[in-house]
Amino acid sequence: MRIIPVFLTIFIIYLNFLDGYVARKLGVASDFSALFDIKGDRIIEHIFLIFYTAMNVVNFWVPVIFVTRSFLVDTLRSVAYSRYGKTSFGNKTMMKTHISRFLTSSRFSRATYGVSKVTAFVLLGIVLVFKQALQQNISWINPPILTRLINVTYIFVWIMVAFNLIRGIPILIDGRFFLFEKYLPRSLKGDV
Repeated sequence: MRIIPVFLTIFIIYLNFLDGYVARKLGVASDFSALFDIKGDRIIEHIFLIFYTAMNVVNFWVPVIFVTRSFLVDTLRSVAYSRYGKTSFGNKTMMKTHISRFLTSSRFSRATYGVSKVTAFVLLGIVLVFKQALQQNISWINPPILTRLINVTYIFVWIMVAFNLIRGIPILIDGRFFLFEKYLPRSLKGDV
């Protein structure tokens, strides 16, 4: 029974991918749906990270980093959209440079980040299952192998954190113009 949430995690992530894929193929994707999809992703990843922290599988600083980054980045994205009609991706992107567009919205960047999140969340679920079984004297896995699995899982968690920050920094740099445009000299504004 403990493994069911791991399979549900995989299923939820698959449905999220399928939703975006179908919307793009049918041409029904909109600016609002893209923003709404990002918010849905945030809710899911924050719930997972807070849960795994409460279960003592993830370090406290991981959800702190994610929540802080999400608050800052999503605030800038909301301001850029509401004031200027700029979106996170596509033709109306708020990103100003090629490197910032590559890091935040390229298929490669989005896919790599997505795979790191899926891998980390699934591995965290598996680790939790094995740790809880071990606490109940159920030996599904040899303790040294579990230790290696935990170490590999933490590597994926920190890769996920690194991607989270790497993809957020360009939004903070480019997005500052949208937030503070009234207070910046015209020479610093660029083409806001």
